[in-house]
Amino acid sequence: MPLRFTDVLREAAGDQWNRVVTHKFTTDLASGTINRNVLKKYLIQDHRFLDAFVILLGALISNARCLEDRIPGCQFLAVITGKENTYFERSFKELGCDVVTERNAIPTAPCASGFIELMKTVARGGNLGEILSVLVVCEWSYLSWGQKVENMTNRDSFVTYEWVDLHCGKYFEGVVNYLRCLLDKEGDMIDDEGRERCKTCFLKAVQLEEEFFDYAYSSD
Repeated sequence: MPLRFTDVLREAAGDQWNRVVTHKFTTDLASGTINRNVLKKYLIQDHRFLDAFVILLGALISNARCLEDRIPGCQFLAVITGKENTYFERSFKELGCDVVTERNAIPTAPCASGFIELMKTVARGGNLGEILSVLVVCEWSYLSWGQKVENMTNRDSFVTYEWVDLHCGKYFEGVVNYLRCLLDKEGDMIDDEGRERCKTCFLKAVQLEEEFFDYAYSSD
């Protein structure tokens, strides 16, 4: 039986995929021992490209091939702009960085700028496969590490365990399956050039995911 297109893309990422889903950040977060300055640094930059992610998800909804393919994307968009965005706001207050002007004064990290550029470029000029390739990396990699740490997650502080909770469980598994199935379907419909463009986007997103976790521990 041939591999799913999404499995082919993940295999192309090789060890870098494994480094992302087993990164020190994920285990430190789940154990609750993560340095709060590391977490604050990560969350500020992650929230920085939330708008670009919403644009990208909106592009999926707009470019999907039928209503049936759009509805789960719309429902996930409501989670991102609702429950997940609220988590950021509550966490910023808990971590003492809830003043918007102070957060805005912090320069955007190169990895965050890279994600913003990739998401907006693909949303505005990419095909459906390229849009999905970036989304699949963002959500599948997070589900992969979320599942690994779910059972060891410390429940003492919402700033750590809620970020894990947002990226595991039946609903999020369903989101990832939805995105993967759409990309698998695109992989069967497009030509070799289109599949290569998907691969380029997929690998770029994996690279940025690793850089993003590494950045949180850097001295920058």
